[in-house]
Amino acid sequence: MKENMSKNTKEIVFYTNPESRARIVRRMLEEVGQPYTVKVLNYNGEMKTPEYLKVNPLGKVPAIQHGDLVVTETAAICAYLADQFPEKNLAPPLDSPERGTYYRWLFFAAGPVEMANSAKACGWNLEDNLQMVGSGSHDDVLKALELAVSKGPYICGEQFTAADVYVGSHISWGMQFKTLEERDSFKRYVERIEKRPAFQRATKLDDELSKG
Repeated sequence: MKENMSKNTKEIVFYTNPESRARIVRRMLEEVGQPYTVKVLNYNGEMKTPEYLKVNPLGKVPAIQHGDLVVTETAAICAYLADQFPEKNLAPPLDSPERGTYYRWLFFAAGPVEMANSAKACGWNLEDNLQMVGSGSHDDVLKALELAVSKGPYICGEQFTAADVYVGSHISWGMQFKTLEERDSFKRYVERIEKRPAFQRATKLDDELSKG
């Protein structure tokens, strides 16, 4: 109990820009339900200041600072927050078979899905280099991703997890920006994710930031 209390009293600082993957972390923070301080960085140099480069040497968002600890990389932040606040049930128990499923698809989205979608958006040809790239073909990635979300309602069955926050965001944006086909299984899955109150709160907050 004392350990959980100390975690809950550490300040969470969220470095973000609403026109970035930081929207995924905002959704995760809203699921966690802990107070957090928002620091918005623009693309006109604020992400490249010496001060912020100490937080993330790549000069990118998102990042969080939890007490003295800095965590970068969107999937890592989602997994970290789920583990720090286990009472929110955003990750399967460590000793459950679903924990493997959770890791599998969380990092599948962070690796092959991210790679394949970026390649399609940028017009890179992966077909001649399938043995070299980690993602395989774009079609193979879609087939695997469809497997992840078709058994539902969530990736780990009835339990909504941080993997759904991350994977659901990638599928939603992929369909929006035409890097993913609008398959029925994807649309049904995203509809479930987008009905969550935390998703709706996060979207409203980031949309307001974008307008400002």
